[in-house]
Amino acid sequence: MLKPLRTVFEVVLEYFVIFLMVILTTVVVVAVIYRLLGSSLAWYDEVAAILLAWITYYGSALAALRRRHIGFDSVLLSIPMPTRMWAVAFAEAVTAGFFILLAWAGYVVMTILGGMSLVSLTWVPISFTQSVIPIGAALFVMCQLLSLPDYWRKTAAGISLEHAEIEEEVETEMKKAGNA
Repeated sequence: MLKPLRTVFEVVLEYFVIFLMVILTTVVVVAVIYRLLGSSLAWYDEVAAILLAWITYYGSALAALRRRHIGFDSVLLSIPMPTRMWAVAFAEAVTAGFFILLAWAGYVVMTILGGMSLVSLTWVPISFTQSVIPIGAALFVMCQLLSLPDYWRKTAAGISLEHAEIEEEVETEMKKAGNA
């Protein structure tokens, strides 16, 4: 039941992050061309910083969904059962709690900055640009929860996500070397 929802989230987040990266790249290239021509865009610095923040927040949600964020599998898997699973539950609860608090704080910031706009693009409300904080935090929690059942099973079975990824990369490279 969660697998199709997880797949939808993964595809949507992946394409959205790619879309943001393309926009940021375009903005940077256009700004460089303008500077080479002896002019500059007044809005470049502000927009580039916002896009970079958006890529960071939405990219971190995608990383949480894929369980590719910072972790310590080797340490976790060295803990004997059932203490290992208690450690996983504690870590997941602390992480979710932090991001729930971040979402709430981001919402408060949005309401405080509600009537303000960007300095260089006065038609863009700051609440729109800052919406990434509560939305990104809520997405992180949802992605964490969507990926939790699989992570729970693998951790209980003693399977390292880090080592599995490394082994997969080694196997891919070995196949490439064998076919070359």
